[in-house]
Amino acid sequence: MVREIWKRGFTARRLTYWTPALALSVAAVALAPYAAEAVRARHRAATPPMRHLPYPQLDWPLEISNSQYLPMDWTDVPGWNDDDQLAAYRTFRASCKPIAAKTDAAPDGRVDGKALGDSLRDPCRDARATDLADNAAARAFFERHFEPLRISKLGDADGFVTGYYEPVIEGSRTQNEVYNVPVYRRPSNLFVRGFKQDATSLPNKGPVYRKIGRRKLVPYYDRAEIEDGAIEGRGLEIAWLRNQTDLLFAQIQGSARISLDDGSTIRINYDAYNGLPYTPVGRILIERGIIPREQMSMQRIRDWMEQNPEGANELRRMNRSYIFFREVQLSEKDEAVGAQGIPLTPGRSIAVDKSLHVYGTPFFITGELPIESEKSKTAFHRLMIAQDTGSAIVGPARADLYFGAGQDAGKVSGRLKHSIQFVMLVPKSLDPVERGRKMPLPDARPSEKIAKLFPQVLPKEPAKDQVKDQTRDQDLASKAAASPVRDAKAPAPAASASPATTVAQNVAAPQPVPLPEARPRIESDRNIRRLRYGRRHRNRR
Repeated sequence: MVREIWKRGFTARRLTYWTPALALSVAAVALAPYAAEAVRARHRAATPPMRHLPYPQLDWPLEISNSQYLPMDWTDVPGWNDDDQLAAYRTFRASCKPIAAKTDAAPDGRVDGKALGDSLRDPCRDARATDLADNAAARAFFERHFEPLRISKLGDADGFVTGYYEPVIEGSRTQNEVYNVPVYRRPSNLFVRGFKQDATSLPNKGPVYRKIGRRKLVPYYDRAEIEDGAIEGRGLEIAWLRNQTDLLFAQIQGSARISLDDGSTIRINYDAYNGLPYTPVGRILIERGIIPREQMSMQRIRDWMEQNPEGANELRRMNRSYIFFREVQLSEKDEAVGAQGIPLTPGRSIAVDKSLHVYGTPFFITGELPIESEKSKTAFHRLMIAQDTGSAIVGPARADLYFGAGQDAGKVSGRLKHSIQFVMLVPKSLDPVERGRKMPLPDARPSEKIAKLFPQVLPKEPAKDQVKDQTRDQDLASKAAASPVRDAKAPAPAASASPATTVAQNVAAPQPVPLPEARPRIESDRNIRRLRYGRRHRNRR
């Protein structure tokens, strides 16, 4: 009896001891799949995803077509501390109004594919909220919101600048014996694909057409055809000028003030062009040896044209591009309006390539220019704001410097054709150095053994003619199989020549893709010590 009671007690104690262990074991078995999945998830998070060949195209931190750039420190920008940044700050604030009103940015912030996109909105928000009156504060503003990048065309060390101004020309509202050269507004039969006929702004690049009948489009008239009267008598005349040379210079500059014979003044601005490429007349004079390159200026071109009327007529028509104007309501005190839609600032506004750059972008232009005279080398260190464009302004480091209106401004701008350094100010949200740190690195090179065991292959696309032959064979085989009656003289198709087999034989086999060079095999110090120890141990035996 005692023995039986002792056995029951022992069994109860043993169950009491093993029950928790058994419960823990059951729980561990039940939770094992979840624990394994957690380990795999941590492994996937720690291991970068494998990219298949060919590798996808990675976005660069800041990509501007056909350009190269170098990040700089403010202390390395030549002449940065010598400029009056307060004047540039006020010009920048003027550009901020249309920037704040612009709403056509893409979801990723890019505007028309341009690198800066709408990144100027943050600096503009701060500028519009603060009206600075101190040069040091203005300099600190640009240093706080921007990063300097030295930029140039791919393969070039520097950029290139020219100058422009607003001519003051004599004219009349009516045609007479003195004023008989018309200034035309945009014709109603001028079309640009993708734009409405009455669009307020048309591109200054690409083809332009005129409509014949209801549907036919042909290239628009060139300069010679327009000068010969192709569009006269349609009521397109804004005013009349003294000669074609005055009109040509107004078209080159893109704007003009016309002093009328009744004492009043009208202002005209660029509106559209005829779609034909611009040919610099100065370059033709240089190529013909008429004016030496080192003596070329707008004044020399004008003097030669006035002295050679017949040659001027032939030279002018070699530039087939033709500009149409619109009349703008500005007083004599107001400056010309740029392509951004705001008045330009003499000495602070520049025209840039609008297909690459965003209006409002600051550029610090530094170097030497002939400002004082044709042979002078005046130090030029000036922060300028992109507010205009032109059909001849092409490239990432190409600018036209605006110098104001009148004869003096024309003399300065007419002699500028010089290489100079461009420093583009990029908002800090697009800092290429910081964004470059986040670029994914390429996959590590595989070891030699792995490269041999797992070659990566890509299917080779069959040629177009081969695809057509395969499609035709499939169609013929399908028709033959579906037809219940077959010509008795025609041999029956072989059982092994099925359409699928034929196509499979014609498709090219995948071609191996060459992998990067395998990592060099380098023995670790531990393995080297192990091998040396083994050799010494064997020698002792």
